[in-house]
Amino acid sequence: TQGYSSAASDVYKRQANNIKRQLFSGVFYTALAKYSGIIISLVVAGILARLLSPDDFGIVAIATVIIAFFNLFTDMGVSPAIVQHKSLTKEELSDIFSFTVWTGMAISLLFFAASWLIARYYDSKILGTLCQLLSVNLFFASATIVPGALFYRNKEFKYIAVRSFIIQIAGGAGAVTAALCGAGLYALIITPIISSILIFVISYQRYPQRLHFTWGLTALRKIFSYSAYQFLFNVINYFSRNLDKLLIGKHMSMSDLGYYEKSYRLMMLPLQNITQVITPVMHPIFSDFQNDKAKLAASYERIIRILSFIGLPLSVLLFFTAEEVTLIIFGDQWMPSVPVFRILSLSVGIQIILSSSGSIFQAAGDTRSLFVCGVFSSILNVTGMLVGIFYFGTLTAVATCIVLTFTVNFAQCYWQMYHVTFRRNVWSFIRQLLSPLAISGLIVLCLLPVQYAMEEMNIFVTIITKSMISFTIFGGYIQVTHEYDIIGKVKSIAGKYIKKTE
Repeated sequence: TQGYSSAASDVYKRQANNIKRQLFSGVFYTALAKYSGIIISLVVAGILARLLSPDDFGIVAIATVIIAFFNLFTDMGVSPAIVQHKSLTKEELSDIFSFTVWTGMAISLLFFAASWLIARYYDSKILGTLCQLLSVNLFFASATIVPGALFYRNKEFKYIAVRSFIIQIAGGAGAVTAALCGAGLYALIITPIISSILIFVISYQRYPQRLHFTWGLTALRKIFSYSAYQFLFNVINYFSRNLDKLLIGKHMSMSDLGYYEKSYRLMMLPLQNITQVITPVMHPIFSDFQNDKAKLAASYERIIRILSFIGLPLSVLLFFTAEEVTLIIFGDQWMPSVPVFRILSLSVGIQIILSSSGSIFQAAGDTRSLFVCGVFSSILNVTGMLVGIFYFGTLTAVATCIVLTFTVNFAQCYWQMYHVTFRRNVWSFIRQLLSPLAISGLIVLCLLPVQYAMEEMNIFVTIITKSMISFTIFGGYIQVTHEYDIIGKVKSIAGKYIKKTE
C-alpha cells in the first residue's frame, strides 16, 4: 500500500512539474509575442500619427468597431471547441474547416453588401469603401479558425509567437510604406488585411485541411453544445463591454466620452498586458484535466494566488498614482479623467483574477456556466451603467456603479465555478486571496500619509516614491511570509554567476 501511495505521489509530482513547464513555456513565448507586438505597434502608431489626421483614425475606428461585431459570427465558439475536443478526427476537422470557409464567405459578402448602408448612416462614402476592403478580413479570419486552433490544441506556443512577430513586422512595414507613398487613411487598413492573409497562409501551411462541399453538420453536432454557449457568451460580452461608451456619447457629451474612454483604457492596460499573456495558454494546458475537476481546481488555485499577488497590490498603487499616471501618459488636458480612473482602478485587481475564469470554464468543458456568468454580468453591468448615466448623470457615478457591478460579478462567477463546475468548497478559493489582501492593506496604510505629505511635489518624484514604497512592502512581505524566497533566489543566481566567472 505504501509503495502504491508513493508511486501515485511520484506520478502526481511529475504531472505537476510537466504542467508547470508547459505553462511557463507558453506564458514566456506568449509574453514575448505580446510585448514585442506592443513595441512594434507603438512605433508604427507613432509614425502614422504624424502622417495622418485624427479624422482618418476616427473613420477607421468606426469601421473597426463594426467589423468586430461581424467577426463574432465567423468563429461562433468553434476555435475553443476544437482545443477542448481532443478526439476530433482529421475528417471531422476538414468538415468543420469547410463549414468555416463557406460561412466566412457568406459573412464577408453580407458585410460587403452592408457597406452602402453603413456609409449612408454615417454620411461617409469612404467608410463604405473601407468596409468593402475589410470584408476580406472576415473571410480569412473564418478560414483560419481550424488550422489556428490546432496550434493551441497542440500547445505550439513558440511557433505562435514567431508567427505573430513575423506578421506584426510585415503588417507594420506595409502600413508605414503605404502612408509614406501617400495612401492616406487606407494605410491604416493595410496591417489588418496583410495580417489576416498571412495568418491564414502560415497556419494552413502548417495544418492543411481538405475543403469539402458540405456544411459539416455531423462534426458540428459533436461540438455544438460546447461552442454554442461560447458563442452566446462572446455576443453578450461584446455588448456588455461597449454599451457604456455608446450611452455616454449619446446622453452625456462627446467630451465626457473622451475622458471616460481614456480612463477606461488606462484601467485596461494591466489586464491586457498581464492576463493576456497567461489566459491564451491556460485553456490548451488545463483542458487535459477536463475529466479531473479536483486536479484542475488545485492547479488553477496556484494561478489565482499569483494573479492576486500581482493584481490586488497593483490596484492600490494605481489608485494612489492615478493623477501622476494620467498626466505622464496623456498630459494636463486630461485632468478631468483622473477621478474616473482613480475609481476604475479599484476594480483592476479583481478583473485581473476574473479575466482568467473563462479559460477554466472552457478547460472544464462547462461553457454553459460561462454563458450563465456572462448573462449575469451583462444584466448587472448594463443596470449599473443605466443608473450611473440616467439617475446620477456623472462620470464618477458611472465608474462607481461599474466597479460595484464588477465586484458582485466576481463573487457570482467564482461561486458558480466552485459550486457548479468544480463541486468544491469555495473556501479554498477565498484562502488564496487572504494574503494578497493583507499586503494590499499594508500598502494602503503606508501610502495614505505619503499621498497628503507629497501633494504639491513633482509628479515624477511622487510616482517614483509611491512605487518604491509599494515594491519595498511587497518584497518584504513575501520574503517574511515565505511566499517566495527573493534573497535565496538572488544568492543562487549570484553564486552561479561567480562560478562561471572563476
